[in-house]
Amino acid sequence: MGIHEMIQFFRQNFGKLTPHLFAGMQPPSNLEQMAFLKNLQKEIRKNNYLETPLCKLKVVVFDLETTGFQPEKGDQIISIGAIKMTGSRMEETETFYSLINIRQPLQENIIRLTNITDQELRNAPEPAEVLFQFLRFIKSDILVAHHSFHEKAFMDKLSQDLLGKRFDHRIIDTSFLIKTSAPAMKAIQLEEICKICGIEIKNRHHALGDALMTAKIWSRYLQEASAKGYKNLHDIYAFISKLK
Repeated sequence: MGIHEMIQFFRQNFGKLTPHLFAGMQPPSNLEQMAFLKNLQKEIRKNNYLETPLCKLKVVVFDLETTGFQPEKGDQIISIGAIKMTGSRMEETETFYSLINIRQPLQENIIRLTNITDQELRNAPEPAEVLFQFLRFIKSDILVAHHSFHEKAFMDKLSQDLLGKRFDHRIIDTSFLIKTSAPAMKAIQLEEICKICGIEIKNRHHALGDALMTAKIWSRYLQEASAKGYKNLHDIYAFISKLK
């Protein structure tokens, strides 16, 4: 089967895909990856996270470092960091971190901000490899991020470029939980909410460092939400809807 026939086969059986996915990959690997994506989509649809008790809720808290703020204008992800949580407990051995080879030099301000160098990115895995590694890590769990609009926009762009579709996983913003304790609090920077919570600011603008701090924020406000009587995310959604 030629590459074009293979792409047509996958489109018919797994939905819209782009040829980018196949760059540098061998056919057997493609078959495994497509089967993985199909099974993952089924698991995501079955995930009844809204009714899961907060103490048992599994999430993956993650953060991205990027070349800018506008993926639609060419800005790209240069690193992903994440940690798994069950309820308010951080699974400290279940972390993910990877740089991404974006095949272009970084601007000096991004190098200074992130301490990531061009040499490190040249030695990093390709975007498709990192995306699949990340998907295998998070499985069907929902995701949590601080200022999640940024993460959502970049993950959608990455998934669209490589898979021809938007990113499937639900991403919840930390403000979702924070509002259960401080309904009037406006969106603020990660370091500011860390100061409010008494969380040490460590490894700022490192994707895993920021993910760990975000996880501690999620843990803090999840415990407060549970203490206030919220049993699951459905309860919290019902509360948030009354604030609008």
